Amino acid sequence: MVVGELAEQRDLIIIGGGPGGYQAAIRAAQLGQTVTLIEKDIIGGVCLNKGCIPSKVFTHTAAKLASVRDLQEMGIGITGLNVDFSKLQQYKHSVIERLRAGVEKLLVSNQIEVITGQANFIGDHKIGVEKGHQFDVYEFTNAIIATGSHPDWHGMAQEQVLTPESVYQLTEIPESIVIYGNDYRALEVASCFNQLGASVKLFHGVDFPFDASINREIKRILKKAKIQVKSGYRLTDTVPKDGKVSVQLTKNGETIAEKASYLLVCAGQKPNLKDLGVERIGIDLTADGFIQTDRTAKTSVPHIYAAGDVTGGALTAVKAIKEGKAAAETIAGLKSEIDLTLIPSVVHTNPPIAAVGLTKKEATDAGYDTEIGSFPMNGNSYAAIANTRGGLVTVIKEKKTDILLGIHMIGHGAIELSSTAVTALEMAARDEDLIFPSYPHPSFNESLLESVEELSGIAIHVPKSKR
Repeated sequence: MVVGELAEQRDLIIIGGGPGGYQAAIRAAQLGQTVTLIEKDIIGGVCLNKGCIPSKVFTHTAAKLASVRDLQEMGIGITGLNVDFSKLQQYKHSVIERLRAGVEKLLVSNQIEVITGQANFIGDHKIGVEKGHQFDVYEFTNAIIATGSHPDWHGMAQEQVLTPESVYQLTEIPESIVIYGNDYRALEVASCFNQLGASVKLFHGVDFPFDASINREIKRILKKAKIQVKSGYRLTDTVPKDGKVSVQLTKNGETIAEKASYLLVCAGQKPNLKDLGVERIGIDLTADGFIQTDRTAKTSVPHIYAAGDVTGGALTAVKAIKEGKAAAETIAGLKSEIDLTLIPSVVHTNPPIAAVGLTKKEATDAGYDTEIGSFPMNGNSYAAIANTRGGLVTVIKEKKTDILLGIHMIGHGAIELSSTAVTALEMAARDEDLIFPSYPHPSFNESLLESVEELSGIAIHVPKSKR
């Protein structure tokens, strides 16, 4: 390794080419910054190449498969239905490559310099980039760290144990899979692999992280799909043998054993900070090892910012994008601020889940006197037409002011409706603000209207006996 005597000068250096990093780079370039993006692997990060996009290809395919099976009821004959897993993987790769090529073209069009290599801080204004035997030094004015995170294995990295990314790289549909976790990744894998033909069991330590009404509906839907769900368990051991894995789980001192083709673990993430040298330049970390930032994404070192998973909190692309853009705008001299209060949580299960704002428990714990309105999707006419009647919409408001505090949905159309929910809560809408507008009929949208109307007991399609 040879270190050059002179450091090349750069205005803004961004480490990490995932959603937070590349969108921060483009936003900074739009604002007149000269930007260098350093990525040790490939542009798009885990989200595009291994996580968000591959998982949605699978969940979308599984939902399509489930909808085809319903067509016979509508008079459309279906014969010889099967899943060609190798073609599904080919399709996944084609989607990834197409999207990655689009991002790369955007970086070129915005005149962003892209460097491939492992970056590390060698000073508070200097970064070294190693690629093979080459080592280059860059001196920068500002920097953004967007290096993402990786699964927290707890020492269980074994052949038949999968991560939320490697599960979508399997070469065939597994005969059976045990899932340990309660987050959106665990639910998406459980839903789509069940629909693709695998036998699925889902274990977790605590309940799903949604409103209690949505959690109950999730369990009902999973039970109907013959997915076994057990709560309160702790994963204690895994033993791979003869192409399968034996899993031990403990609850209240009692241990049970499960055997499956694979175990998927969705149990936390750790920041990608190894060999980056943040401790060398005095960047403060949280107790869990994530980078501490303020409301502008600034770290304890004033000219260095951080965005995405590496800062902890909600580990989603939405958060990474918000933080990356705020960092770029702040560096360019704009007054920009991050508010993650109303980031929607979405899960591409079948049916999908979407939630924004406070749950009933969170609202009560915060001291609000609340009222709840719920509407079952069974009462929605378009859900009946589409034969997708499972689901529920729950709306929570403060009784004193009528201001909406949370909107929680499970059912077809939920993810699209979540944008309306976010806008309503961002504008501090009251229930009357969502009742007054006209809604298209028939449509999934009407389920939101009726859940808000039910706050006042005026929903049309709720039987009086159930009110």
